[in-house]
Amino acid sequence: MRSPPRRVRTDGRPNGDEGVRGAADHHVTAVTVRTPTPALAGPMTIGLLPPVLIRLKLPDGMEADLPAGLDQVCAGPRGEVLAGPSHSRPARPDRPNPAAGRTGIRLRYVGGEHPIDEEPAMPFGRLASATTPTAHIGLGLAAVGRPGYINLHRDRDLPEDRSVDALRERTHELLDAAYAQGVRYFDAARSYGRSEEFLGAWLAARPEVRDVVIGSKWGYTYTADWSVDAEAHEVKDHSLATFERQRAETEALLGDRLDLYQIHSVTADSPALTDKELHARLAELAADGVSVGLSTSGPAQADAIRAALTVRVDGEPLFRTVQATFNALETSAGSALAEAHEAGLTVIVKEAMANGRLAGTDAPAIVQEIAAEAGLGSDAVALALVLHQPWAGVVLSGAATVTQLAGNLHAPLLGLDEERRSQLDALVEEPEAYWRHRAALPWS
Repeated sequence: MRSPPRRVRTDGRPNGDEGVRGAADHHVTAVTVRTPTPALAGPMTIGLLPPVLIRLKLPDGMEADLPAGLDQVCAGPRGEVLAGPSHSRPARPDRPNPAAGRTGIRLRYVGGEHPIDEEPAMPFGRLASATTPTAHIGLGLAAVGRPGYINLHRDRDLPEDRSVDALRERTHELLDAAYAQGVRYFDAARSYGRSEEFLGAWLAARPEVRDVVIGSKWGYTYTADWSVDAEAHEVKDHSLATFERQRAETEALLGDRLDLYQIHSVTADSPALTDKELHARLAELAADGVSVGLSTSGPAQADAIRAALTVRVDGEPLFRTVQATFNALETSAGSALAEAHEAGLTVIVKEAMANGRLAGTDAPAIVQEIAAEAGLGSDAVALALVLHQPWAGVVLSGAATVTQLAGNLHAPLLGLDEERRSQLDALVEEPEAYWRHRAALPWS
């Protein structure tokens, strides 16, 4: 019987140099990343929040756990990677490096003579240097990129003047406040009015802001012509022709700052899940350095997510992220999102406050009770519940005011024990009922 491996642990100080020097006489055959906090998972590299330990497995059976500098961390879809000379992933000379010119995480080879091949870094790996809890919260621009939307109480949230200039100013105020408080993911869409235009202008005016991840979506065309009372605010079309048109429009506004392009509001019967020509074009976009994802909607979100997990191009998974609705009232996608996370996708959660139904005095009594006990708003409770999900990578705030955003960003500070989570579980609605209610919300 093999004797168990001996373990050597460093003293836990932030500087792990002593442990690294001690291991330098050996070839490192494997590295496993361990973290007690949820990770922002990508298909090739993972961004981890401290504290992080690197485990070195040495040929003589010894193991050493070392505090890790970020330059020592690299991980695969499930949070680990083999790192010895004979275990490195082969280079892919047939594909361009999507990480070229971008900031990413790299694994430093400890000991031996053979360097580790560098893997492309997923955009969300850029968040690895963030040490604030708000790094798990993103800002979505659906509520401020256009004058009309279905969130509750927009008459209170937005100025009476909803001109392009007024909403551009509001959007920039929110982006400034979010960035200052540690938010590093911003989410737009072609159908969110002028959200890409507003976001692109904000980025252009702040060239020093390079540590953010920018996502947008295609598949809906904005048709309201800057009116709240339009008969149709957006038209859905997941065809290749729409992709080509909207990709060009997005590029004109966001340029090379776009990190993630998502198919907007995919359902299980969407042609986007079966269109091979579209898949090939999306794979080309990914090869050019823009990650490909999808968002889902409707009572059968789980079916759409599972179908998306099977889509491959040249044997490789196409989708690297999934954005879905999940909140205290609508949890039906939870198990599928856990599967997506396990498969290596970054999970982005939208509508965590159910378009305002879980915020303020509109929230159910138990949500308001928990909020009052914590001295926070109902919105923080709603967001905290989602942040407690182990598969949740980024949870979107849809704030329309700086005050709302500040309240949302308290969510990571709120702990929910098993009793409180059980009480919130009782709020769940049947998916069909939830989505019927959402469809009936008026644009305002």
